[in-house]
Amino acid sequence: MDGLELLKTFREVALRGSFSRAATSLGMSKANASKYVAQLETRFGVRLLNRSTRSVSLTDAGHLLLERSKPLLEMIERTESELQGHAGHPRGRLRVTAPHGLGSSSFSGLIGEFMVTYPDVHVSLHLSNRVIDLVEEGVDIALRLGRIRDENVIVRRLRLMDLALCATPGYWARRGMPKKPDDMRRHDVLTYSLAAGGPQLPFEVDGQPYSVPVTSRMDANDAAPLIGVALAGLGAICVPVMMAQSHIERGALVPVLKDFMPRDLWLYAAYSQRRHNSAALRALLDFLEARVRDPEPVT
Repeated sequence: MDGLELLKTFREVALRGSFSRAATSLGMSKANASKYVAQLETRFGVRLLNRSTRSVSLTDAGHLLLERSKPLLEMIERTESELQGHAGHPRGRLRVTAPHGLGSSSFSGLIGEFMVTYPDVHVSLHLSNRVIDLVEEGVDIALRLGRIRDENVIVRRLRLMDLALCATPGYWARRGMPKKPDDMRRHDVLTYSLAAGGPQLPFEVDGQPYSVPVTSRMDANDAAPLIGVALAGLGAICVPVMMAQSHIERGALVPVLKDFMPRDLWLYAAYSQRRHNSAALRALLDFLEARVRDPEPVT
């Protein structure tokens, strides 16, 4: 029996002055109540209660333990109540990380809507393109873009993400419009510096992933500067459609090789535990899954 249960039993017996009444209050037998107090006395090596056939009374040591244990047990009871509240009602702090690119999309508005819906939840949002260890860095949910790997995390798929390989009309006019993935080997490409194994573009040929090594004119760890340089006509970019949609719609960027773009890239939420998650974490996962919609097709 752990010390906390022994203390609770002792305190109930001391306050009610009877093993029988304490046992009834705690929902246990009188024999167990007596045994738990005896175990506590053995642990401390001192008598806590004077016993008679009719009642019990506190010894000096018992008075000391009753006085000192009161704030401890009250704190534990308050904490238990608050923790049960976290499990049943969304409240408290949620630590969320997301790629930089989502910060300039509609994602910020979704977080705002979530906070209006759940006013007792505080969101701590950290934008980073680095893949982090959720447990080590104390992050509740990581939003990520890409293929879902076999990681030591639980994943909630939110939506398939289309990629757009695009450049300005002027760039394609100068360098030629590619007809197949390998044509990109002779183009200048603005690439993500996070890519491992050298700059390359992801394609899908006959239903299988197909990577093409390319010449990188510039690299960055975020899509925004790559899009800016692409708009200056200095190279092609391959970014999530949602990040280039407005430029594509107004004709400033022209997508190519759409039939070869990967179809297994996701915006997904990763978290570290499947059981005993807080109500706030469950609420955010359900909210994102319900609100994140399939993107409009690129024309």
